Amino acid sequence: MATGLSQFKAKSSFLTHIRSRPPAKACHRAAVVAMDKNQSYWATIEADIEAYLKKSITIRPPVAVFEPMHHLTFASPRTKAPALCIAACELMGGDRDQAIAAASAVHLMHAAYYAHEHLPVTERPSHKPKIQHKFEPSIELLTGDGMVPFGLELLSRSMDVAKNNNPDKILRVIIEITRLTGSEGMVDGLYRELELNGSNIDTGIIEYVCKKKEGELHACGAACGAILGGGAEDEIEKLRKYGLYVGMIQGMQNGVGKDNKGMKEKIEKLKILALKELESLKGENDRANFEYG
Repeated sequence: MATGLSQFKAKSSFLTHIRSRPPAKACHRAAVVAMDKNQSYWATIEADIEAYLKKSITIRPPVAVFEPMHHLTFASPRTKAPALCIAACELMGGDRDQAIAAASAVHLMHAAYYAHEHLPVTERPSHKPKIQHKFEPSIELLTGDGMVPFGLELLSRSMDVAKNNNPDKILRVIIEITRLTGSEGMVDGLYRELELNGSNIDTGIIEYVCKKKEGELHACGAACGAILGGGAEDEIEKLRKYGLYVGMIQGMQNGVGKDNKGMKEKIEKLKILALKELESLKGENDRANFEYG
């Protein structure tokens, strides 16, 4: 396990090796995830999400709405939260089609808030790459506002009893996403981040911001995927915690905490906590198989 922990990199690693429980329609089908060693599984997920978004957000009338929406959707840097949504669904025995709309909605939430965070008129601290601004700040602000309900619309349209995407599951996922984007979620993290400046490097605030922004984004993605995949309540919560820890690591390594040396010890602790959540899934029902090294 020590070797595996040393290779657990939040920038590129999630489930070091997972074999999903068999879906109902294909009892021997398995989804193998091997981050660091084999990126193909995650690459196919991200390609499917991108294709779904490109199909959903074409540049069409009214062009004044959909052209900036299309640009901002793909201008934001990638995050693993959407892919984690699909991986969690498949781990629970679901099919990729059941979670593709939810994963795309999670990306749209991320892209919308990223656009707001990087408006050229703001003086807030920036710890991540800036996006290319092709439109006026007022247009980008309004477009970001429109991307949030559009993501929920995509999710609502994905209701399909034949695919086991029943209304109860979709409603629960919508609640998860709206909680993420509300005043006690990412908005709270963006607000608290303003407290950090050159003279204030409070590690407690940094940790809180990483939890509210990247942490809860990934927690939401994992929980939504587990819900849509038919996971039990304890499985949903374990994957939610896993996503939270992995997202916080990303924030500490690549976001607001990347230049703070005090984050190193916290990151190592979070890696251990994340892997423990996966190990507990294996121990309870033998649905997951993990290999380290």
